[in-house]
Amino acid sequence: MTKKQHYSLYDIFAVLFVTTLLVSNIVSVKIVSVGWLTFDAGTVLFPLAYIVGDIITEVYGYRRMRRLIYNGVAALTLMTLTFWVVQLLPADSSWTGQAAFESTLGVVWRLAIGSVTALFVGEIMNAYVMGRMKVASRGRGLWWRMIGSSLAGNALDTVIFSTIAFVGTMPMDSFWQLIVTVFLIKMAVEIMVSPLTMHLIARVKKREKMDTFEQPAKYLVN
Repeated sequence: MTKKQHYSLYDIFAVLFVTTLLVSNIVSVKIVSVGWLTFDAGTVLFPLAYIVGDIITEVYGYRRMRRLIYNGVAALTLMTLTFWVVQLLPADSSWTGQAAFESTLGVVWRLAIGSVTALFVGEIMNAYVMGRMKVASRGRGLWWRMIGSSLAGNALDTVIFSTIAFVGTMPMDSFWQLIVTVFLIKMAVEIMVSPLTMHLIARVKKREKMDTFEQPAKYLVN
């Protein structure tokens, strides 16, 4: 078995994971209202990051997923710093888009810090619980492991981001409504696509000839 065979699909999932993180954080500045639902626009795409995270953790193991989370945090931090520097650069007098740029891509440090912190804690928890449950169950009950890990990861991610980013900027009833709505949407999306996720996991395991069992407690953050 060659190293190339082991990683033949990993790079695709890695690119998809990081891209999902970046795009969902860019569009999250927009608050969407659909009927009685209120949520940030990043909620539409962000569940994909947890779905891909489940696939990577289940097939390639906790340590590879953890390294990818570090890369995702680094990419998000670089993107944020780049937007901030560009925001500060003086605009040419002929360009009239400065206000629009600042309102969409301009860095609001509460949002930036909330995004990075929530991403790290939520994704690490998702991968940790997924890996821990796999070892404990000896690989059985994939659906329960996916949903259980997503419950833990999504709950932390949603509460941390919303608390850092929005506390004090809206009424508390709206704040709690936002948290509950975003969390429920994320979980609903993951549950709805869980049959597809399980199918993909089975196909990837067969293609890669991998099914990694790791005890995350030994590799939590190191």
